[in-house]
Amino acid sequence: MVPLVIIRPEPGNEASTNAARAAGMDARGFPLFEVVSKSWEAVLPGRYDALLIGSAQVFAHGGRGLTVLRGLPVYAVGEATAAAARAAGFTVAITGAAAMQGLLDALQPGHHRLLRLTGRERIGLTLPPGFIMDERVVYASQPRALPAELEALLRNPAIVALHSAEAAQHLTAECVRCGIRRAPIRLAALSQRIGAAAGDGWGEVAAAAMPDDKALLALARQMCQDPWPGERPSVPISG
Repeated sequence: MVPLVIIRPEPGNEASTNAARAAGMDARGFPLFEVVSKSWEAVLPGRYDALLIGSAQVFAHGGRGLTVLRGLPVYAVGEATAAAARAAGFTVAITGAAAMQGLLDALQPGHHRLLRLTGRERIGLTLPPGFIMDERVVYASQPRALPAELEALLRNPAIVALHSAEAAQHLTAECVRCGIRRAPIRLAALSQRIGAAAGDGWGEVAAAAMPDDKALLALARQMCQDPWPGERPSVPISG
């Protein structure tokens, strides 16, 4: 079985790696990002009706500025984010299916003024007519160079799980910097957008059926059980 490499930052890296191992995969965790807090301008909670949150990292790194916002309901992108919101003392209005744009389609009546707390790297959103949204960047992912052990691992056939477009782009850049051939490496991406961010030259790029970790690991398990005996041309993103 070819190894599955997980490069997302902690604490998600350990959680994904453990889940993959429990499913029978040869999973190796190498966090290629360190999440750090960013200073952000405090806001008056009375200016907003709800919070739009796309990552549990907001509650881990948002700092004291979150305290005054606890009275605002949270629209959380997924279960992990919703759980982090509740643990931080917030009330969750809606838990989405891991798609930020979908949260905007589920807004409750009266929630027209939104505050989005987010990371430095984020996707653009299209607001429904009559809605307004301010953004505050409260954390950032700082990329790390490939450690020697991972560099050696990627010189042989491997599957890499990609949880973000930023991770896809960083992996590509590091392979170029280290002279690692991409053809023997297959990518399992959380979404087609993330897979496309990795560019071409990979042995295979496949996208999970749903943009959540469970579906991504199911895809990776399927890919791990179908070892690739040799190199073949890149194929279009599937999902």
